Amino acid sequence: MDEQNPEPHTALPPVNTTETSLDVQQNVVPSPTANLPAAAAPARPARARIWRRAGYLLLVLVVGAGAGIYWLKHSASTLPAGIVSGNGRVEADEIDIATKFSGRVAELLVEEGSPVTAGQVVARMDTRDLQASLQKALAQVKQAQRAVDEARANVEQQRAQLTLAQQELTRTQSLLNNGYATRELFDQRQQQVTSATAALNAANARAEQAGHALDAANHDVDLLQVNIADNTLVAPRDGRIQYRIANIGEVLPSGGKVFTMLDLASVYMDIYLPTADTGKTKIGDSARIVLDAYPNIAIPAKVSFISDQAQFTPKAVETKSERDKLMFRVRVRVDPKVLSAHRDAVKSGVPGVAYVQLDPEVAWPDWLKAPTAR
Repeated sequence: MDEQNPEPHTALPPVNTTETSLDVQQNVVPSPTANLPAAAAPARPARARIWRRAGYLLLVLVVGAGAGIYWLKHSASTLPAGIVSGNGRVEADEIDIATKFSGRVAELLVEEGSPVTAGQVVARMDTRDLQASLQKALAQVKQAQRAVDEARANVEQQRAQLTLAQQELTRTQSLLNNGYATRELFDQRQQQVTSATAALNAANARAEQAGHALDAANHDVDLLQVNIADNTLVAPRDGRIQYRIANIGEVLPSGGKVFTMLDLASVYMDIYLPTADTGKTKIGDSARIVLDAYPNIAIPAKVSFISDQAQFTPKAVETKSERDKLMFRVRVRVDPKVLSAHRDAVKSGVPGVAYVQLDPEVAWPDWLKAPTAR
């Protein structure tokens, strides 16, 4: 061929773009997350669970509130017209076991929560100084006793001198009457009697003084013994140790507290009643106490105190009346016979409800008859 007319190139076949794209699509590896839903999709089940829980909680609250309202209405409706109630807490008289004198704690014989009986030794104070003073006082007693013995012997001696002087005076009187003695000798014998009488009186006075000194020494001994005994701390009543305030080795001032105990023979509950109910309440009225911890037991009690002045209801006490209404404090004390039988179960601070029988003609409901179990 001519160089000016080169040989034409062979035409390439047309590319099928459709088939190529299909082949490419068929050969592409699918992504692992290609078929997953959007990122917000997993949150739907969690929100559903939250709503279900909220619904259950709301249902429980509604049921609880309904049960509480029903219980209040039911409990109020079961009380007869002559019986009233009030909330409070069981309390017991607290007794501080303290030192009479300043000193160091030597022994602690009980722990918190221990039951104690009247007269039981619970602690001892250091009494070495008092013991030394006691030994000195005992020595002074012996010395005073020797002085008393000496004074009494002197009295006997002076009494003998007086007897002799009186006998000589009698004989001289006889001789003077018969003319065998002079008047001067008689006067001398008279003087001797007077002198012996005075000496005897002085001896008696000295003996009495020595006796008083002996009594004083004995009183000193008694006082020291009492002080030593007072440094041995004992429980004044039957009860239970509530707090231990001091430790062994501590130096306490006069009146320093070592223990605080509860007098389990004096357990009561203070409640607050409105004016209308307080006016009908009398000392000695029958009462019942139902504790939250023992809701099936009605504890017998009696009204022992009624406040003569109205006061605002404390915040810690809930009543049916409004809080700004003046109320009267009424104390309901548990029967001591019941306490003696159930002393181990008595606990201070347990909340409960006290019921007061205003009208003795009104019978207690079955669930408030004591002792009983509902």
